[in-house]
Amino acid sequence: MTDPRPRTVLVIGGGASGNAVTVLLRRAGTTVDLIEAKSDWNVLGSGITLQGNALRVLRELGVWDKVQESGYAFDSVGLATPDGHVFHVQQDIRTGGEDLPATIGMQRPRLQEILCEAVRGSGATVRLGTTADELIQDGAGVTARFSDGTEGRYDLVIAADGLNSLTRAMIGISEKPEPTGMAIWRVAAPRPAGVERTDLAFGGPCYIAGYCPTSENTVYAYLVEANRDRASIDPASYADEMRRLAAPYGGAWPEIAASITDPAKVNYTWFDRLLVEGSWHRGRVVLVGDAAHACPPTLAQGAAMSLEDASVLAELLSAEESWDSLDSLDELLTRYHERRIDRVRMVVEASVQLGQWQLDGVRDADVPGLIGHTMSALKETP
Repeated sequence: MTDPRPRTVLVIGGGASGNAVTVLLRRAGTTVDLIEAKSDWNVLGSGITLQGNALRVLRELGVWDKVQESGYAFDSVGLATPDGHVFHVQQDIRTGGEDLPATIGMQRPRLQEILCEAVRGSGATVRLGTTADELIQDGAGVTARFSDGTEGRYDLVIAADGLNSLTRAMIGISEKPEPTGMAIWRVAAPRPAGVERTDLAFGGPCYIAGYCPTSENTVYAYLVEANRDRASIDPASYADEMRRLAAPYGGAWPEIAASITDPAKVNYTWFDRLLVEGSWHRGRVVLVGDAAHACPPTLAQGAAMSLEDASVLAELLSAEESWDSLDSLDELLTRYHERRIDRVRMVVEASVQLGQWQLDGVRDADVPGLIGHTMSALKETP
């Protein structure tokens, strides 16, 4: 027997996983309230690399046409020496299936805009600049008390509030992100002529110097180095510092570096790892995306794993006839974790390992083998 009333869900966090699970649950007829702490709905950032398995979920969400139109598709990656000489071009595995490109580069703000439009179009209630300060659970549901003094009653709460999730700690899950020892400088820049795929240079002053086309006119460029004390770097010097690190690199880098003039457009971030072991839920509150797991972008799989979480969780929730019983909901959320944990662990461990080999100066590491094995496994649907 189906529930006599619509099921109600609170989604905390309006990033990729929160937006995706909202759209999919609304499609199934679930009443969804989405809250996002940032008043601008987090429409910020430089670029993002989306592998085929991420594109598969974006197609499921109904936004593939807009993503394809807005991004830049390619099917290979170039390996280069620091002076810009490309010595090997590797065809990428189409992890989303042969009918989708291997990779699309996008401006991250544009992807967020597309997902936000889909959430608005789904009929979900959206409240920006709002947080959940308290979650009070009982056998029949969850009462959420919000930062604006209001409260709501829900059958389920989905915590999609990111790497530093406050909800994760609120429900008693103690894991926290840990630095891997690397950091990344990122910037959006005009696309130099001839940049039609990701090219990666290993060596020089940084571990990795790479760029990815994100539209016909833009590119996302990044430099990976050992992490430093962020307090020791004046944000006003970010553009100068990124140009300094980029100066020894050839290929498209001189043109990219010349455009790095505004420190406010340069982002400096440490690489972190996180994997919540054991259950990803406590009662009627469940984690998705970076709130449950996160990894360095060495495999460009962070957004893909978050989107896959949303797809699997929504599939299971939409198929279940009743959430009345806490026992039945617990079983469902346990199945969600079981569907995701091995795949996510593989990606987190491989992403961290790729960086650790560089930190340790391992010259004979089987980087192509690890990447190939991992990406081949990701062709399987989650």
